Amino acid sequence: MRVVRIETPEDGIRVLVLDRPPVNALGRELVDDLFTACDTLREDTQARCVVVRSAGKHFCAGADLKERQGMTLDEVRAFVPKLAGVCNALAGLPMPTIAAVRGTAAGGGCEVALGCDLRILAEDATIGLRETALAILPGAGGTQRLPRLVGPAIAKRWIFTGRMHTAAQALEDGVAQQVVPAGYLEAAALDLARAIAANGPVAIRLAKRAIDGGADLGLAPALALEWDCYQGVLGTQDRVEALAAFAEKRPPKFQGR
Repeated sequence: MRVVRIETPEDGIRVLVLDRPPVNALGRELVDDLFTACDTLREDTQARCVVVRSAGKHFCAGADLKERQGMTLDEVRAFVPKLAGVCNALAGLPMPTIAAVRGTAAGGGCEVALGCDLRILAEDATIGLRETALAILPGAGGTQRLPRLVGPAIAKRWIFTGRMHTAAQALEDGVAQQVVPAGYLEAAALDLARAIAANGPVAIRLAKRAIDGGADLGLAPALALEWDCYQGVLGTQDRVEALAAFAEKRPPKFQGR
């Protein structure tokens, strides 16, 4: 990988860093590297939480429009589903993911953030789906993930107007879960990652599977899925450890098995 890297600041936490200056535009190279990174993280059984952030001032300004101008229609038809596939790969990671957004997250950059489970924004960040202002529409999951997150009416306002939104507006609309001073963004994301990583890793992964898998099901099959996932923790050593730690009045030491 040339413009993406995976860091391990501490046990159980991975940081996926986008590093294609100046704005992490989503060209072929960045998309290819993101696919590789997602493949690596998917197989990382020690990863309990992933933070996605930028190396520079901007999270991701969206599609590389200079590169896009040089594409034929057939090349665009091949590339946009690939970009959508990256967002799907990110959303499909088995462990929780947190987007730490600074600067701009526009268009495809916003869709990358939407592919994460949670979003923390710096106070001075801006975020939005700008595609309709460019006579196109979100094609990497924005028309589907945003309404599932905030409801159809707010999603339509975001997409139909093509406006960028402040961090405060994103928090009010439910796109962001937390807004922090810019200088505290990485620390806040790591604090949240630690809170997640401190819990049973198997339970966290199965809880994510239950939530994501049940979102589009009726209540009865969704509850059946929940029970199926619950059974996945019953034979784990972590469950035994949790009960022992409770009895002994000490913090549990989870091993992810």
